[in-house]
Amino acid sequence: MITRPCLALDDARRIAAAAQEEAHRQGWSVAIAIVDEGGHLAFFQRLDGTQLASCDIAIAKARTAALFRRPTKALEEAIAGGRTAVLKLPGATPIEGGLPLLHAGQVIGGIGVSGVQSAQDGIVAAAGAAVLTAA
Repeated sequence: MITRPCLALDDARRIAAAAQEEAHRQGWSVAIAIVDEGGHLAFFQRLDGTQLASCDIAIAKARTAALFRRPTKALEEAIAGGRTAVLKLPGATPIEGGLPLLHAGQVIGGIGVSGVQSAQDGIVAAAGAAVLTAA
């Protein structure tokens, strides 16, 4: 039997709170999604004034980061570098703003942020993901 860490609801709330704090600090309205390692939604919030399309985009970015076990920016860069086949990968959302959530070197989930420019989404996602690094 293999045992491994998993994302708890309290963890997801702390990650989202840190992301929200960064978004507020920057004055950005975003949607924040936290998924478990299987890409299933664990926690979601949409800040006031966030465009509605960002809800689905944030969830898709979080799922991509968890399932592909890499930042969504890596997929975006692969496409920018000419690797357009990435666009055909099932479940790939190749837009910056999604990060895998790591604990003890293992992916336990993902965070996805949408609502501002993708690089800004990435800043907010990094602030959330940093909660696990600091723990």
